[in-house]
Amino acid sequence: MTGLQDRLTPEQVEEFGRELDELRQRIVSDLGAEDVAYIHNVIRTQRGLEVLGRGLLFAGFFPPAWVAGVGALALSKILDNMEIGHNVMHGQYDWTRDPALSSQRFEWDLVAPAENWRHSHNYIHHTFTNILDKDRDIGYGILRMDPAQRWHPYYLGNPVYAALLAVIFQWGVMLHDLEFDRIVKGERTLADTKDVARRMLRKASRQVGKDYVLFPLLTGPLAPLTFLGNATANLTRNLWAFAIIFCGHFPADVESFSEEETEQESRGQWYLRQILGSANITGGPLFHIMSGNLSHQIEHHLFPDIPARRYPQIAGEVRAICEKYGLPYNTGGLTKQLASVARKIVRLALPWVGEPRRPAPEPSTLDDGKRLAAV
Repeated sequence: MTGLQDRLTPEQVEEFGRELDELRQRIVSDLGAEDVAYIHNVIRTQRGLEVLGRGLLFAGFFPPAWVAGVGALALSKILDNMEIGHNVMHGQYDWTRDPALSSQRFEWDLVAPAENWRHSHNYIHHTFTNILDKDRDIGYGILRMDPAQRWHPYYLGNPVYAALLAVIFQWGVMLHDLEFDRIVKGERTLADTKDVARRMLRKASRQVGKDYVLFPLLTGPLAPLTFLGNATANLTRNLWAFAIIFCGHFPADVESFSEEETEQESRGQWYLRQILGSANITGGPLFHIMSGNLSHQIEHHLFPDIPARRYPQIAGEVRAICEKYGLPYNTGGLTKQLASVARKIVRLALPWVGEPRRPAPEPSTLDDGKRLAAV
């Protein structure tokens, strides 16, 4: 790939960053009642769908009611995960001072504890986006998703691991915080994970108890059908979240970066990295809502703490800025992006695809405290 420093001149980088800062400030200054009304409407819809879905499962002996119940519950879980939980926990509504919309208090309907996720996602991923050996979302510790990752026979199973991760995605997100790969390498010990693991066990116990014990028992003789219905709703949410997230991060032409080329990074260079390391998915308004507007992953990586409902409004301006500076704006339909991801997963399972572009790095010299935080 072309190095970050070779994309634009220093003067262009400064101007590029200024234009994006101005765009961000314009949106922040415009936030108000419409944004609050929107997220409250989404929350009411999500809760209504959950009540409807769980109510219909009480009539699960009637197949159409069971199917409708599972569908409503799955939609509820997708909204809670994507458009509500992910976005609220990014601090997109902290400016409202509403405790129910506080990024530090919100907890979602997922086995991954919010506190763990805020660190691994909000800080690690959004600060070190697509920096190899820093952004742990590259491969999630189990996949080879970049040709610069050194090949190992283990990666022959890349397609299998990806399929399994899609099925159990919420559990994969939860276990991601344990950093098993670093434990295996001796970079950390099990004792280092005790607080993280304690939160995981507590949250997972509540989620499993709710979906697979409490609600099935409440339906009496229909408990097995309710159990199956909850499992199907969770599976649907897992597959959808996996597809949206992977299509935003791993299609062809999405770039990754070395620690060396991102040292002493300016804000303009940080913006540049976000654009080169992200991809969008085209679709209609309902599709964007159901994706948590992560179908606008480029805009989300640029402005993670701006309400996601604003991303479709600014996407045209972001694209125009990219065209002005000769930068790519990676976008395409869900089928196209998903196929691109699938091809990458299969290709990178092979030993002759890709070579490390640099030697294995020495222990990181990056000063995390000086790195530009995204949130």
